[in-house]
Amino acid sequence: PVTDGSRELHSLCAQLEFLLQFDLKEKRSFFGQRKDYWDFLCQGLARRRQEHEGIRFVTSLDKLKTPVGRGRAFLRYCLVHRQLAESLQLCLLDTESLCEWYYARSPFLSSQHRVEILGSLYELDGITFHLAL
Repeated sequence: PVTDGSRELHSLCAQLEFLLQFDLKEKRSFFGQRKDYWDFLCQGLARRRQEHEGIRFVTSLDKLKTPVGRGRAFLRYCLVHRQLAESLQLCLLDTESLCEWYYARSPFLSSQHRVEILGSLYELDGITFHLAL
């Protein structure tokens, strides 16, 4: 199993975060806080499901104060529960929402790149992750 001490884990999470932040449009909350990929994931999952267990878990963690911190915790939760590819796929189904959140250079706006990214993420479902949540 992959644990918190794994170099590959840190590289994987950094690459996932880079991918989710690449060409992300700058948005602000009502109170002026910058929105991040966490907000994109929350909105995308809310449109597709009643409630995602990972979103509920992350929002229950009082220590997490920023969208980036919540996003990182969500990625880790999804890796442990083998839900990353499915969760991201649900968010990527709505191209109108993608255009609302991402500029044209985002790989998420290319159907070919989306398929390749999701295919790689689904391969992660075969790996066991034992991470501190």
